[in-house]
Amino acid sequence: MADVARRAGVSAQTVSRVANGSPHVDPGTRLRVEKAMGDLGYRMHRAARALRTGQTSTIGLVVSTLASVGNSRMLQAISEAAAARDYALAVVTVGERGIRDAFARLRSQGVDGAVVLNEATELARDVDPPADLHLVVVDSPADARYSIVQTDHAGGARAAVAHLLSLGHDTVHHLAGPVGSFAAAERERGWRAALADAGAAVPDPVRGDWTSASGYAAVDALDRVAALFVANDQMALGVLRALTDGGRRVPEDVAVVGFDDIVDAAQYRPPLTTVRQDFDELGGRAVAALVAAIEGGAPVAESVPTSLVVRASSGSR
Repeated sequence: MADVARRAGVSAQTVSRVANGSPHVDPGTRLRVEKAMGDLGYRMHRAARALRTGQTSTIGLVVSTLASVGNSRMLQAISEAAAARDYALAVVTVGERGIRDAFARLRSQGVDGAVVLNEATELARDVDPPADLHLVVVDSPADARYSIVQTDHAGGARAAVAHLLSLGHDTVHHLAGPVGSFAAAERERGWRAALADAGAAVPDPVRGDWTSASGYAAVDALDRVAALFVANDQMALGVLRALTDGGRRVPEDVAVVGFDDIVDAAQYRPPLTTVRQDFDELGGRAVAALVAAIEGGAPVAESVPTSLVVRASSGSR
């Protein structure tokens, strides 16, 4: 830091303010200090800063699995949002030892706080979080113990069902996600509400586990379906293949709508009508809420809107 200060012609305190992102630095001075940092290859020493401030500038991510597309997309979004704020990221999965062990592993790494993601949120609700670990939970009912950031799953599901009903279908069947998933429950709630609003019959949902294999297997129980809302795009991929293998055409015989708008949704055959979930916005808000909590802010509850992306799989009547 002293070397940078000499090269930039400023005090070490000014270099410290620049390194810590303080707004109380003249723009011209900041540019001069940043150039000196670049010329000298200066990097903030996280361990030294942690000793001085009591914070490590590291946040954790608690996740049940990284195998699903949604979780991997959220990992990328949270990683990028953390890096933009100069925070490192430590990832732990919830194994056989449970959520308490995941929290303990993060605390042993000295993280300042953690984001709990998707399927792991049900486990987090059942335990009291460590008092010294700030938490943001993605996709969870409101809870005063921590901040909540969620997608408007129910609103997206209502839009999907309304779209299918507008095409002339008498009702819409639902391939739901697994029991215990907040996202699955909210999407099912939106599906039911849209049918009730339209005075349409509410069929019994068929349940999958988010995988394309479960979507393929579920088609056996959907023999007389003309319109189907699938709780995620991966299951919808299995549905499309099973329908084709069974001699049913999409959308002529069965109209299909998914949820998530994963990267390959437009490349399905036919291209998949789906509800777009903004993973980048969701991850960015989760990190912002966590950093605010670390800096002494109060818990927040935020919802990220969705949008319907209409493609060929829903067809028209």
